[in-house]
Amino acid sequence: MYRIIRKKVLAPTMKLIEVEAPDIAAKVLPGNFVILRIDEKGERIPLTVADYDRKKGTITLIFQEVGYTTKHLGRLEEGDALLDLVGPLGEHMQIEGYKKVICVGGGSGTALLYPKTKAFYEAGAKVLTITGARTKELLILLDELDAVSDELYVTTDDGSYGHHGFVTDILKELLDKHDDVDLVVAIGPVPMMKACAELTREYGVKCIVSLNAIMVDGTGMCGGCRVIVGGETKFTCVDGPAFDGHLVDFDDLMRRLSYYKKHEEEVLSNECCSGGECKCH
Repeated sequence: MYRIIRKKVLAPTMKLIEVEAPDIAAKVLPGNFVILRIDEKGERIPLTVADYDRKKGTITLIFQEVGYTTKHLGRLEEGDALLDLVGPLGEHMQIEGYKKVICVGGGSGTALLYPKTKAFYEAGAKVLTITGARTKELLILLDELDAVSDELYVTTDDGSYGHHGFVTDILKELLDKHDDVDLVVAIGPVPMMKACAELTREYGVKCIVSLNAIMVDGTGMCGGCRVIVGGETKFTCVDGPAFDGHLVDFDDLMRRLSYYKKHEEEVLSNECCSGGECKCH
């Protein structure tokens, strides 16, 4: 069992939990993820490790409540425990060797972006960070990102905070201003990552994205997380989750992510009608 020792609400549907997991905390690196199961009847879900403390033996997970399991996870409190926690999994991101990096996070993807931003900054790179969300209340980790960035830019779709517009607006301005950017790291909704990849391609700047493919076992055995990169089939859990954004087939990824949408809606509907705070009758 893996005990939750801290819980924080970052936004209405965004939660942070710090979990005791000394074996994972001792080995995890930026870009690695874990697969957790809340209880014996629960499904396995992957979550990127947002932060870790090797001395305390803890890892930090940040998630958005979008499906049945993440909503269940969001209801757990400090002192509760997870049944299974497997990791660290996936290939960690290469951090060394870059002098100027632009880190771009959208929505809950900012939680995945934070450990990479921190690692680039601590490695000595000049870090320009852009984070965006639909509206002000969905912005997360602004103080944390500011602490590990040379420059921080914030955008909201509705203009309620920061730049009124998209992260790609600022990304284009920075690419116009800085001709010595080594790398762009973009993590967020698939359309956002696709837009960042297309924009950086125009400037000839390398772009790394982190794919959120449907994942089951995390070992490459089930094939559920397959994606097309450079015309070849790759498995997000063992070959990624970070890939060259210029080679990713984003349209195929979006089709695969929609496969279980109807089933998820049915499960949530059944849960709603089982009682609790249901108001559908």
